[in-house]
Amino acid sequence: MNLKTFTALLRQARFELSAPDLKHCPPEQGIEIAFAGRSNSGKSSALNTLADQGKLARTSKTPGRTQLINFFYINDEWKLVDLPGYGYAQVPEQLKLEWQKHMGEYLEKRECLAGLFLVMDSRHPLKEFDRMMLDWAQHHQMRVHILLSKCDKLNRGPAANSLQAVRKEIKPLGDHITAQLFSSHDKTGVDEAREVLASWFGYEDPVVEG
Repeated sequence: MNLKTFTALLRQARFELSAPDLKHCPPEQGIEIAFAGRSNSGKSSALNTLADQGKLARTSKTPGRTQLINFFYINDEWKLVDLPGYGYAQVPEQLKLEWQKHMGEYLEKRECLAGLFLVMDSRHPLKEFDRMMLDWAQHHQMRVHILLSKCDKLNRGPAANSLQAVRKEIKPLGDHITAQLFSSHDKTGVDEAREVLASWFGYEDPVVEG
């Protein structure tokens, strides 16, 4: 696979719109890959890193700033979607429940959704929200690729142990749920994650006429 060519396509991604709920999402078309994770997991940073754009998805030192379903248009067939973060947002409980409701509707009813990148802090994986998302994916047989983010903050041994522990726990769920180490800071695992994106989008290297 020519990852340079695929990455060049990802660099074309641009913000399309923010939707508060399913009915305000763009029309069903092509393939969407969504990013989910706790508010402090590094979800938006991971999306930016994979798209090789520093400010595509909004990031903040204040967890929980992603409060809407944000769509990023790559081409007529591909979109990336940044889902509301879950966890530490300093907002009223009722608003949190609204986020969860609308995110759940998107995940369950969005027919062009091809897979979910679930971002977890590699130092604290498989928290309550992560397990909830995996249970949902298992029920719907949705592909999930786990990014164990911020692995640069761990030494090599503990990082490998974290990955091994997560892979051991998800193994009974089936081959459609996978995991890897990832760091937006030192770019660990970026190519591996892009290969998953390319596969889910159905990307094929362009044919060069000789």
